[in-house]
Amino acid sequence: MDSYHRWMEIVIPGSLGGLPVLNVPVGFDAEGRPMGMQIMGRYGDDQRVLEFGLAYELITDFLSQRPRLQSTSA
Repeated sequence: MDSYHRWMEIVIPGSLGGLPVLNVPVGFDAEGRPMGMQIMGRYGDDQRVLEFGLAYELITDFLSQRPRLQSTSA
């Protein structure tokens, strides 16, 4: 996304619609920046979305990975 506002355009509709939404990590891009995925369920399916997120977490190792930190020169 070229700006924070572009990102907001795609993540707000689920929340405004009262839908259960969960964000999960999916790794890193070529420059080492963290990437994510949004899981959205039907109205009232909060538990199902959380269970899906847990299943996703159990079959991936993205939560154990950390981004490369940029070093700063003084």
